[in-house]
Amino acid sequence: MHRTYSMRQSRLPTASQIENPPPPLSSTKTNRIFGKGGFGHALRKNTAGAFGPDLARKLSQLVKMEKNVMRSMEMVSRERMETAQQLSIWGEGCDEDVSDVTDKLGVLLYEIGELEDLFVDRYDQYRVTIKSIRNIEASVQPSRDRKQKITDEIAKLKYKDPNSPRIVVLEQELVRAEAESLVAEAQLSNITREKLKAAFQYQFDALREHCEKVALIAGYGKHLLDLVDDTPVTPGETRHAYDGYDASKAIIQDCEEALANWVTSKASVKPALSQRSRTLSQRHRETLKGREGVDLSGQDQPLGRDSWVPADQHASYQHEVEDGEEVASTVDGESRGREEEREPVTVSV
Repeated sequence: MHRTYSMRQSRLPTASQIENPPPPLSSTKTNRIFGKGGFGHALRKNTAGAFGPDLARKLSQLVKMEKNVMRSMEMVSRERMETAQQLSIWGEGCDEDVSDVTDKLGVLLYEIGELEDLFVDRYDQYRVTIKSIRNIEASVQPSRDRKQKITDEIAKLKYKDPNSPRIVVLEQELVRAEAESLVAEAQLSNITREKLKAAFQYQFDALREHCEKVALIAGYGKHLLDLVDDTPVTPGETRHAYDGYDASKAIIQDCEEALANWVTSKASVKPALSQRSRTLSQRHRETLKGREGVDLSGQDQPLGRDSWVPADQHASYQHEVEDGEEVASTVDGESRGREEEREPVTVSV
């Protein structure tokens, strides 16, 4: 009997891959220094976040830990395929029904291993996006350090030499450093929110596709188990001849078709929010929309040519003269001009 370890001999792109093209090969599968062993895994875990700028250390540690997660998933994927092969090898020497069903179960389990391998590639999209936030944090750290360094220098000079002319220079540099830091912090805030949402979109979409497809395979696997005759027999009694080859093949073909045609829009599991969750979410979205700002472009209408009147022609305008000079003008009795400071007059006796 022909035994195979792959569900599809010709790897045509599935509907999901057409709708959402597969990502490039995961970075964890290439450029390995320590091979496939666990030494690199332990090294990353123990040294994650120990180096780099302070601002980016926590996220750097997360990135390294996620890399270990991906390596672990990759190992699970390989071992899943190996166990699928071994299951089929073991069943080859059993009765016809057990032999056929274990062969087909091996095909399904091998497919799960390949799905896990593809999941690693999609999971890497999430990790790389989180990594980009870490890089932005690392680029912001120098501006923070520069501002803090200038602030410390100013404090030292004010303590040692309060009249030092360098204080003025440093204060001007501090103003520029604060402006640069303000721009960098705003960019960090904006990019963090954008990349965070994109990263977990990648992860949740990959999880949803992977779990739905694994659930499909599990369902078809249970249909295969129905082909095994588990009716007890007495010693010396022979079982009926197995005639489920066509049925098992049809189940595998149905599973293949279901996986090939699966798309996100046809997902079986759809999250449903409660009325309270929908109300609170809608209220939050409306609050965010209200913070977008008010358009003031049409608030002030431009003055027409005939609407402008010289100041001295207003009815409430009062023209005051002292010693032949105009010193102030008042509107409705309120001073609108700049009054000159008068020096005190000294009288000698």
